[in-house]
Amino acid sequence: MAEVTLKDVRKIYPGGVEAVKGITFDVPDGHFCVLVGPSGCGKSTLLRMIAGVETISSGEIRIGERVVNDIEPSERDIAMVFQNYALYPHMRVYDNMAYGLRNRKMDKAEIDRRVRDAARILEIEPLLDRKPRALSGGQRQRVAMGRAIVRSPKAFLFDEPLSNLDAKLRVSMRVEIRKLQKTFGTTSVYVTHDQLEAMTLADMLVVMNAGRVEQIGAPLAVYEKPATTFVATFIGAPAMNLLTMSGAEPALLLGNGSIPSEGAIIGIRPEDLALAPPGAPADGGIALPLTVVAVERVGPESFVYGTLDRGDSIIVRLPGTHAPAPGERAVAVASRAKLHVFSADGGRRL
Repeated sequence: MAEVTLKDVRKIYPGGVEAVKGITFDVPDGHFCVLVGPSGCGKSTLLRMIAGVETISSGEIRIGERVVNDIEPSERDIAMVFQNYALYPHMRVYDNMAYGLRNRKMDKAEIDRRVRDAARILEIEPLLDRKPRALSGGQRQRVAMGRAIVRSPKAFLFDEPLSNLDAKLRVSMRVEIRKLQKTFGTTSVYVTHDQLEAMTLADMLVVMNAGRVEQIGAPLAVYEKPATTFVATFIGAPAMNLLTMSGAEPALLLGNGSIPSEGAIIGIRPEDLALAPPGAPADGGIALPLTVVAVERVGPESFVYGTLDRGDSIIVRLPGTHAPAPGERAVAVASRAKLHVFSADGGRRL
């Protein structure tokens, strides 16, 4: 096991396209770090640079005590789990898992012990004599993880490993990956564009956007105190409501004079809003009159989509199935303590 350290890491492609723009952070030994962001934000490029399959333009990457900038992927002592499993179709499961160890000229008995131990942990012992084409997607993913586990690497790298699985299987594999990482205690860096996957897996969340890091922190800390409007809307489903203010509106809304006179952006999580009848008092909070546009009832909760009288769209998350019908008038009420305030210029948290 080892710490993974990045210092001012950049990737500039021919033509001057800068995909990764000076990223710095440390993944402590044994932690599960998730890189999350939209497609094209640079997260997979960053992971490939840690793995060594993509060269870095400048900066420094350390795995443990070694600077690995110029070290071949096979010499970095890492194991990577890919989106497409990358199994050899002509080999049995056993041979797929043993392949890397054989290349290292490891003792045959030690290879057998490692493969069978990993197969037992992953509950794929009955599959060892099958070939990949005879396996389900979930089984193939377990084999790919087994191939990584047998190497006992300093770090695991995961490149969107669950994206080819159906929704139900993704949930169970998510739990399995987290359990395995805790069992082995191996430092892990995991890439996904799925913010729910990121929130449930990570010890440490790195939110990326356009080649830069927007925020680093524990998942709940990032959710509860987003550093930017991008993080506020990317982390959380449904996304945080953002209301752009002007003039004296923010001071009136928040009841203080700390907001710039040119205005601000006010953020409110859908679950931090309640609905009240038209004209209901705010009881010390804020009251936003609206017209209901649509309602989604999803069993234990309902999502109410409305249009505020001031013109903004808003989403309210309610427990249960009781909600107003489309076309009805209502008031969205929130405690002032639940409001998030961002600068209108740049979207940084104030």
